[in-house]
Amino acid sequence: MEEITAIIFEAINQINRQLDIDKQLVKSEAAVLYGPSGKLDSIGFVMLIVNIEQRLKKKYKKAITLTNEKAMSQKNSPFLSVRSLTLYIQKLLAEKR
Repeated sequence: MEEITAIIFEAINQINRQLDIDKQLVKSEAAVLYGPSGKLDSIGFVMLIVNIEQRLKKKYKKAITLTNEKAMSQKNSPFLSVRSLTLYIQKLLAEKR
């Protein structure tokens, strides 16, 4: 789980380099990634997700698609926070094994 969180934090670092200080994401498991309290617009969110997917593929040698029907149909979005996204990715990786 720590490896996945580290991947998300690396992607946040890359996105933050492109954002104004007041729009940067906090590197915390509780950090809101998307939604009414989120700091990212839709383009920033897509960039973050693509960055995370690329990093996951490099690390685990498996293509992981985060934004699929399964993710969008969940009662609680896996994209709300770093923690919820970490748990979702962990579940996807377990299914790929």
